[in-house]
Amino acid sequence: MATSPKCDHDHSRDIREMSKRRLSIALVLILGYMVAEIVGGILAGSLTLLADAGHMLTDGASIGLALVAMHFATRAPSMKRTYGYHRLEILAALVNALTLWGISVWIMVEAFHRFASAPEVGGGLVLGVGSVGLVVNVIVAAMLHRSAKHSINVEGAFQHVIADLLGSVAVVVSGVLIWAFGWYLADPILSVVIGILILVSAWRLLKKTVHVLLEGAPDHIDLSRLCDAFVGVEGVRGVHDVHVWTLASGYDALTAHVMIDPADDGLSRDELLGRLRTIAYREFQLQHITLQLETEADGCMEVHQTERPLHAASAVL
Repeated sequence: MATSPKCDHDHSRDIREMSKRRLSIALVLILGYMVAEIVGGILAGSLTLLADAGHMLTDGASIGLALVAMHFATRAPSMKRTYGYHRLEILAALVNALTLWGISVWIMVEAFHRFASAPEVGGGLVLGVGSVGLVVNVIVAAMLHRSAKHSINVEGAFQHVIADLLGSVAVVVSGVLIWAFGWYLADPILSVVIGILILVSAWRLLKKTVHVLLEGAPDHIDLSRLCDAFVGVEGVRGVHDVHVWTLASGYDALTAHVMIDPADDGLSRDELLGRLRTIAYREFQLQHITLQLETEADGCMEVHQTERPLHAASAVL
C-alpha cells in the first residue's frame, strides 16, 4: 500500500527529531570526556591526550553546528528565502568536511615534530584515559550511525566522531607500546596512519557535499527510469528539460517539461498531472515536483540545457 504524503512527512519529521536527540546526547558525552582528557593529559604530561582533547573540542563544535543547522532548517520559508533555511544543513556538512581536512593536516605536522623529539609520557595513564575515550566514541558513533544515513549534515558530525574514534585507538595502542616497551615513537607513527584515514573520510564527505551544492542528481534517482515511467503514461509523447536535485537531506526536487498529444482525449490535463506527480512522489520519493505540460517543442520559450529532448516516446520528438 502506498503511503500518503502526510505519513511520509511525519516519518521525515520523526527522523529529524530522533537525530536531534542523538546529537544532543553525543554532545554531552563528548564534552564530558574532553574535560577528562585535559585533566589526564596535564597529569600524565601527555601531548597526545591534550591533542586528542583538542580534536574532541572540534567534534563538539561540529555536532553543535549540526544541531544549529537543523534548528534553523525547520524555519518557514519567506519571500526572500523561498526554500527556507534547508541549505544550512548542507553548508554545515561542508564546514565539517573542510575542518576534517584541517585536523588531518595538523596531525601530520604534529607527528613530524614528534619524530624529531618524542616526549616522555606516562603510558599507564594514557592507556587508561584512551580506553575510556574509545568506549565513549564507540557509543557516540553507534548512536549517530543510523541518523547519518538520512542526513548529510549528521554524516558530517558522524565522520568527525569516526575520526576521533580512530584517534582513541591510536591513543590506546600508543599507551600500550609506551607502557610496555617504552617506545615513544609509536605515537607519531600511529598519528600519521590516523591522519591518512581522516583524509579519506573527509574526501568522501566533501564529494557528497559539493555534489549537492552543484545540484547534481541524487544517487538514488535513475533519471532514465523516471523518464520511462513518465513516457509510459497515456497521452505523454516525451519528456525534456528534466532537472532533479537535492535541496536538503531527504528533500529532493524535480522540474520537467512534459510533451503531451493534443489529439489524445483519454486523460484530462489535471488527471495527467496527477498521475505524473503520483509516479514522481511514490515511486521516486521526490518531494518538490514542478511539471510543465507542452503540446509542441517549438512552443517552449525557455532556454534548454540540451539541444534535443532528453527522453521521447517516438521519433516525432
